[in-house]
Amino acid sequence: MIINADLHIHSKYSGATSKDMTLEMIAREAPLKGIQIMATGDCLHPKWLEQIKSLKLVDEGTYELFQTRFVLSVEVEDKSRVHHLLYFPSVTSSESFREKIKPHSKNIDSDGRPNVALSGEDIAVFAYDVGALIGPAHAFTPWTSMYAYHESLNQCYGELAEYISFVELGLSADTEYADKIEELHRLTFLTNSDSHSPHPLRLAREFTRFKVKEPTFKELAKAILRRGGNKPVLNVGLPPQEGKYNESACLACHTHYSLDEANRRRWKCSCGKKIKKGVKDRIGEMATFDSPHHPNHRPEYIHLVPLAEIIAKAVGIQTPFAKTVMKRWGELVKGFDNEIKVLLEVDYDDLSKVTTPAIVDAIQAFREQRIIIVPGGGGMYGQIELPGDDSILTVSIEPQDSQTTLLDYA
Repeated sequence: MIINADLHIHSKYSGATSKDMTLEMIAREAPLKGIQIMATGDCLHPKWLEQIKSLKLVDEGTYELFQTRFVLSVEVEDKSRVHHLLYFPSVTSSESFREKIKPHSKNIDSDGRPNVALSGEDIAVFAYDVGALIGPAHAFTPWTSMYAYHESLNQCYGELAEYISFVELGLSADTEYADKIEELHRLTFLTNSDSHSPHPLRLAREFTRFKVKEPTFKELAKAILRRGGNKPVLNVGLPPQEGKYNESACLACHTHYSLDEANRRRWKCSCGKKIKKGVKDRIGEMATFDSPHHPNHRPEYIHLVPLAEIIAKAVGIQTPFAKTVMKRWGELVKGFDNEIKVLLEVDYDDLSKVTTPAIVDAIQAFREQRIIIVPGGGGMYGQIELPGDDSILTVSIEPQDSQTTLLDYA
């Protein structure tokens, strides 16, 4: 069977996260986006783990609430500020891992994403000991990522580098970027939302489609490891240019610079503030190849943006949180079951029976990659426009935005 999975989110117990990120809210809203498996996020937090334990147990590593399956996950920050994603085969495994790292963390009981005074290799050793899968989170961003602080997997994970089975691309990178780096060719690429809110602009804004025999942790783990016929079959994510660190730019005035110019200026902007190196330039520095070399196992990558953003652009409204936008969103989701079907599968003639011609044209433009993107950089998200449209839409996707949920409109 084919499933869609969003394997990186956070609970209400993580910093800067919506109070609406509860298991019930996530479980109700994931199907509206078209997601069958969600990561729990934050499974080392004692209060969140107790709530996870109250869910229906499908098997040792899989839980269920309503129509949504959950697998145990957490993101941790090591002593170098690098973030790592972990997936656990059971509660016992996650509890054993927690006991191993607890002496090295001051906030493991208070923050869903704990800081740990250990190296990436130390954390990987503990993951190996409890049978957890581990890999770098949002591996290319200029903050809290593997390639922000290390030059290679080996430098980050040491002797455990070969145990690493996946890398999360993050919002500012895609397969075309990452497959320029040869050491990543053996790894599975994950596209996840890293969502801090259940709003449709965030939840499953990136996801991975897998071929599995059933929606369970064991089958998902086989798919990540590409064993027994299980495998990823599609990555879906934002255009990397829309990421707020795509190009090198000033953190204050957001002026963009080429890599040569930034180096010449010693990474100091003409306004006097710091220039932050962008993902595109960082990958260019590390690239083994001038153009991407995709291994045979690499699935297709499709660039899409959330449906609410597309609708806002089509109807000429500057915010995807507007009631008009969410009303149109609800009509489409109710008409065709979920957002992913609307974005990827439904015929244009069928869409036109439910919504306006402008919205159908906008969905078609995004499917056909005919949009225009002004790249992001220096902490400012990229801007998009439709062909023949002079207006530009800037979309903030920070957790403090309006917390209106999908269920309000579906």
